[in-house]
Amino acid sequence: MKPAPHRPVNIVGAGLAGALLAVLLARRGYHVALCERRPDPRQSQPERGRSINLALAARGMRALERANVLERIRPLLIPMRGRMVHELSGQVTLQPYGQREDEVIYSVGRGELNRLLIEAAVHHPGVSVHFSQQCLGADPARNVLRLRAQPTGSEREVALTPTIATDGAGSAVRSSLAARGLVSVREEWLDHDYKEFTIPAAAGRHALQREALHIWPRGGFMLIALPNIDGSFTATLFLARSGGAASFAELTAPALAAQFFAREFPDVVPLMPDLCAEFAAHPQGQLGSVHAAPWHLGDQLLLLGDAAHAIVPFHGQGMNAAFEDCLALDTLLDAHESWEAVFAQFEALRRPNAAAIAQMAVENYTEMRDTVLDARYLRRKAIAMELERRFPDRFIPRYSMVMFHPEIPYVEALRRGGLQAQILAELDSAENSPGADPRLAEKLVSERLTPVTSPH
Repeated sequence: MKPAPHRPVNIVGAGLAGALLAVLLARRGYHVALCERRPDPRQSQPERGRSINLALAARGMRALERANVLERIRPLLIPMRGRMVHELSGQVTLQPYGQREDEVIYSVGRGELNRLLIEAAVHHPGVSVHFSQQCLGADPARNVLRLRAQPTGSEREVALTPTIATDGAGSAVRSSLAARGLVSVREEWLDHDYKEFTIPAAAGRHALQREALHIWPRGGFMLIALPNIDGSFTATLFLARSGGAASFAELTAPALAAQFFAREFPDVVPLMPDLCAEFAAHPQGQLGSVHAAPWHLGDQLLLLGDAAHAIVPFHGQGMNAAFEDCLALDTLLDAHESWEAVFAQFEALRRPNAAAIAQMAVENYTEMRDTVLDARYLRRKAIAMELERRFPDRFIPRYSMVMFHPEIPYVEALRRGGLQAQILAELDSAENSPGADPRLAEKLVSERLTPVTSPH
C-alpha cells in the first residue's frame, strides 16, 4: 500500500532534488505542483560564480536510474578517475580514486543537469511547474503554504498537506518553521570561504588533463578544478575568511589576488586570463553544515536534501545524498499507507546517514588540503589498496564505500572506516611496510571486519 495520489503533492524548490523527486512521484501517478522562486532555468542563464561544480557518484546515479533519466544525462558527464595533485614545485601526480575500471566519479554542470531534470519532470502530465514563485513559508496551524508571484507581488495560499521542501540550504520553508518554534536549526559555518574562477578551453580543448579532479593542496587552503564539457574547467579557491596572509581578508584587491595565485599556484596562472576580473566580479561564498530537527511535521510537511541536512562540498556528496533521499522516499511509498508514516520512517532512516556524511565531508577537507602529499597518508593509502585487493569482501577504503558502494549506508561507511583506520595504524609501524606482515593483516581484518555484500 502507499499514500493514495488523490491530492496534489507540493514540492518547494525545483533544483536538482526537487526536480528529480517530481519525476519519481509522477511516475507513481501523483499530481505534483513544483514551485520555484527563480525564473525558468531553461530560459535564463545561471548566475556565474555561485555554484560549486558537482561530482556525480554511484548513489546519485542509482537514483537517476530509478527515475529512468540516467541515459539522458550521460552526455553531460565527464569521468574523473582520480585526484591530479599539483605540488608547488610543479610536480603533478595522479592519485586514483579506486582500483576498478568503473570506480570513477563524474563532473557535471549544475545548470545543464537541472534543466534536463526539469524537462523530464514536465514531460509527465501530472507535473505542473510554477517558476518565479517565492515561498513565504508554511503555516501548519492553518494548513497552508504561502507563495508570492515575483513579477506581480500577488500572494496566494495553497493547502499545505502534503508538502516536501527541497529548497536548499537557505530553505524558506525551514526558516518559517523555525520562526514558529516548530523546528530547531543549528548552522555550523566553516571559517573558510570559496570563490570560483574559469580555466578556459585552449584551442577548443581542455588545458589540463581532462579525466581528473585537479587539486593544488597548500596546507590550510587549496585550489581545485573540475572539467566541463565545453573544454573549460571550473576552478574553486577554498581559503580562510580572515586570520593571516593566506586569507580572503588580505586579498583586498584583484592585484593582490593575482600576486597570491602567482606565489601559490604558479602553474595555473597562465591558464586563467580572466583571474583578476573574476576575482572582482564573483561573489565570495560561505561553507557550512545545517542541522535541523525534526525533519517532518505529521503528514503535512517534510524537509529533504539540503533543506534538512546541508553539508560542505568536500566529499562531493551533497547532490548525491539529496538524490539518495529521493530514492529512499520513493522506496518507502511502497511500504506505508500514509504520508505521516512515510515521512516518519524517512527521517528515522536518513537522519543518521546525513549526520555521518556531514562529518566525513568536513574530515575530507582536511585530507584534501593538508594530507594528500603527506608520506604517512600515501603509505597508508597504499596499504589500504593492498588490503582491498586481498580482502575485497571485507576491506573497502572509506572513500570507496562512500563514492562507489551505494549498498553501504553512510553511517556504516563511517563506522567501518573507523575500524579500518585502526587496522591501518597498527600495520603502518616502524617495523611494518605495505605487505610486510600479511599474517597480521589477515588476523586484524578477519577479526574486526565482517564481510560486506558487494555488487562486484
